[in-house]
Amino acid sequence: MAGRCWAAAGLAVLALGTAGCAPLVIGGAAAGGAAVAYTEERGISGFASDAEIQAKINNLWFQHSMDMHSRLDMTVDQGRVLLTGKAKDAQMRLDAVRLAWQADGVKEVINEIQIDNESGILDSARDTWISTQLRGRLTFDKSIHSQNFSIDTVNGVVYLMGVAKSQEELDRAINHARSVANVQRVVNYVRVIG
Repeated sequence: MAGRCWAAAGLAVLALGTAGCAPLVIGGAAAGGAAVAYTEERGISGFASDAEIQAKINNLWFQHSMDMHSRLDMTVDQGRVLLTGKAKDAQMRLDAVRLAWQADGVKEVINEIQIDNESGILDSARDTWISTQLRGRLTFDKSIHSQNFSIDTVNGVVYLMGVAKSQEELDRAINHARSVANVQRVVNYVRVIG
């Protein structure tokens, strides 16, 4: 059992290391990844499966185009893939979706990729700041299981994905997102399981 846990944690670290954005992990990479996986609603096997899907899609994007790999991001939750980022044109957006569907285990692809070739480093820095502020608010709200939420921000649009144990928990998370400065809108892909 311990060997499988370390293998899953290693796979998760590999997948997250190749992604454009990774969750906050405290402690050593493998131990931290396993700790995060155990506290998430989907558990270690779901975490490992999603990490494997993410690694496959990252590899497909990288093989197709280095530009695609660097401009786009994804969140994978129980086989559901949320694609975000800034494609340079409509073809890149279409190719990213097509390639995502090629990874084994994908159940759904949610395409939120924006076509944007004009945003700069300041826009990216603002988006990172928004995500960081929101992650902090969710983490320190004792009524929210923050590890069950993924956050992606693109051009001031916050995308939430994951699971909430109640509608009240989800509403609190959405309200936190809306209250962060420079947030244009919040797009919710969180499933309520309670």
